[in-house]
Amino acid sequence: MNIKKLKLKESSSIKEALEVIGFERVRLGIVVSSDDKFLGIISDSNIRKALVSGFSINDSIKEIYTKNPITISPKTSRKKLLELSSKTDIYDFPVLDDNGRLLAIKSIASVLNEKHKNKIILMAGGLGTRLAPLTNYTPKPMLKVGKKPILETIINRFSNQGFEDFILCVNYKRKIIEDYFKDGTKFNVNISYVREKKKLGTAGALSLLDQDFKESFIVMNADILTDLDFTELLKAHKKSGALMTVCLREFSQQIPYGVIETKKGFVKDIKEKPEQKFLISAGIYVIENEVLSFLNKNEYLDMPNLIEKLVKLNERNVFSYIISDYWIDIGRLSEYKKANEEFVL
Repeated sequence: MNIKKLKLKESSSIKEALEVIGFERVRLGIVVSSDDKFLGIISDSNIRKALVSGFSINDSIKEIYTKNPITISPKTSRKKLLELSSKTDIYDFPVLDDNGRLLAIKSIASVLNEKHKNKIILMAGGLGTRLAPLTNYTPKPMLKVGKKPILETIINRFSNQGFEDFILCVNYKRKIIEDYFKDGTKFNVNISYVREKKKLGTAGALSLLDQDFKESFIVMNADILTDLDFTELLKAHKKSGALMTVCLREFSQQIPYGVIETKKGFVKDIKEKPEQKFLISAGIYVIENEVLSFLNKNEYLDMPNLIEKLVKLNERNVFSYIISDYWIDIGRLSEYKKANEEFVL
């Protein structure tokens, strides 16, 4: 986008603004000072109101443009941008640097059409024994939350963020999953399958991937529902320079008793029902292709063991990313019930 052609001065005429608005498919003009500092925007709405109020097309825009409009920074996430657009009904946002100068115009249309080359690998082969008897005849990823299988909601959420290439690692009752999703055409994505012939753990199935990944890829358990912004996750991973990023979630647990601290047999302190906080793995990972060399093909391996291997080699191999977005692991009946009560599809 050539933002220079969108710039106007306060002395510019309404006629000049009309010639700018709509250029580069952006429905606004940018008003800047003599030293090129951002002052505001002018839209066809501003001009319509001005003309109705008696202004002529030869009058300057100084009195009619919008001063202090909503702007964003280069760090504004895709999720926050979409939320902002939804709340304000605005579709084009000026992007300003820390000095208040215009860097670009971010269009919601361009955000919605943004596509990622990163592949998404969903681990959908587990037995789901903790959800029995629901999983006696249905694989856990195909249990419904609302009107859709969990796995369909996961794929849709990734798709809405611009991801379109999926690999499903399947085992238990895999035919049900494959018959439902097929090659992904019905869901406007591309889906292929890695078929486990035996239990390989939470990381072992990655050893069956028969390709080299040029881009970082995301691995996620297929029983997790989350509002996580995966674009921001990828950015943080790339910036870290790590071979792997592990998403973490804060978990709180309250001790139901008074906890006593002693010293040389004497009571030093007592804390009544204290709350302990831990960081737990959220079952979401970003991985570089190099990590696959640490796996033995078709051998059982859990993700914690893989992480330990990488950390022992270099303490900067594994980066952590704490998520605060909605997240729920549907591994037990209580969580499954909770998801059906609160998850917004």
